[in-house]
Amino acid sequence: MGKQSLDAVEAEAAKIARPPLPAATGEALLLPPLNFAMVDYGVYRSGFPDAANFRFLRSLHLRSVLCASISFSLAEPFVNIPEDTIREALKVVLDVGNHPLLIHCKRGKHRTGCLVGCLRKLQRWCLASIFDEYLRFAAAKARISDQMFMERFDISSLRHLQASFSGC
Repeated sequence: MGKQSLDAVEAEAAKIARPPLPAATGEALLLPPLNFAMVDYGVYRSGFPDAANFRFLRSLHLRSVLCASISFSLAEPFVNIPEDTIREALKVVLDVGNHPLLIHCKRGKHRTGCLVGCLRKLQRWCLASIFDEYLRFAAAKARISDQMFMERFDISSLRHLQASFSGC
């Protein structure tokens, strides 16, 4: 249902992978993917991981990986994406049986940012805080259409689902 195992993501990344960076001290580096961050307890976000990131990702003991650019066919501009697509992705994120979970897209900016922004809306964050988090990851590549999508996203059909994982 739109989620993958870390092994499947690692196999896909190996097709386009760079060799892992050597550790200066003889120990293996734990290198997080581009735009990596913790979203909430058991939920992480990032850009597409490559070979250098898998030791780090394995240390998280991920149960699920949600690829926002493939699994749910999220494409730009977001104004044309059916809200049902985001709702289905959010159901995967909100199901603690899938945790720990990594959400990623190519750069961890737009599609991941919109999905996390909609989660934040469900968590009752104010729009200013949602947009601030989105802008931290999207930086100069921020899109007003992404922000409009998050602002318009209707959370009413998801209110019955638990949206905070802290203490789980």
